[in-house]
Amino acid sequence: PVFLIIFLGIFLKKINIIDEIFVKISSRLVFSVALPALVFTKLYAMDFQQALDFKQILFIYCGILFFYGLIWFTSIPFITEGRDRAVFIQGSFRSNYAIIGFAVIQNMFGEHALVKASVILAFIMPLYNFLSIVALTVPVRKEKGLNLTKTVIEIFTNPLILAALISIIFSYFKIPVHPVILKTGNYLAAMALPLALIDIGGSLNLKNISRLAIITTFIKLILIPSLLTFGAYRLGYRGEDLVLMFLLFATPTAIASFIMAEAMDCNGQLASDIVVISTLTSILTISVGIFILKSLKLF
Repeated sequence: PVFLIIFLGIFLKKINIIDEIFVKISSRLVFSVALPALVFTKLYAMDFQQALDFKQILFIYCGILFFYGLIWFTSIPFITEGRDRAVFIQGSFRSNYAIIGFAVIQNMFGEHALVKASVILAFIMPLYNFLSIVALTVPVRKEKGLNLTKTVIEIFTNPLILAALISIIFSYFKIPVHPVILKTGNYLAAMALPLALIDIGGSLNLKNISRLAIITTFIKLILIPSLLTFGAYRLGYRGEDLVLMFLLFATPTAIASFIMAEAMDCNGQLASDIVVISTLTSILTISVGIFILKSLKLF
């Protein structure tokens, strides 16, 4: 279904039902309204009183932050254009865990494993959103003259950050939300991913896939998951927990990264290329990764 909707976007663009203006405006709609609704409804429904593996969460945080910093600083000499570097950084670390990861987890381990995966998602989503906003803001602002105060304000008034913070507060303190508001939020959330996929298809140009998109895909799907999954193995993780972490690191670049890049005036074309190439390639890399883990009897 993910690929079918992307191809629908390509087809709609081909027959002139949608165009670049539609993609730009609808991307802002998804970023400002639909994705925040998705973030709020997912996190609000989470039970934060469940038993948590803080060691696992800490390892994931440290792994993401390490590669985030490494990719940022090593990319500065090689990618001079701020709009491109911003998208490269985000595309290298942000995973489509909630869609592709959850689908694989449910297929492999059943519904009970989705509870663990949802807890991981609840902690990772705010980090992903925060790091993405910083990555998409600072390189571009530096080119225009970095105003630290303005940049910090932009980060903390971002719709996704606000939605995550508010939902965690409401969920943790059991603050009730009227069913009508929740249902409205669910309606808005439901349009986020389909519209984002159509936007990706509408902006896709496979004829001009850049070398940078291919490099980003290699980092996202092979380099990072290989090293961090090995790190998790060395820490003693096996079975379901190891696979859950492998999928967090090995799933392709998140669709939201394209929406955010478009909405925040970065290179939306590059972001779209990274999402599509990484999504297509992940069919092979995830299958190979799971085969290797199973062959080594790690689950």
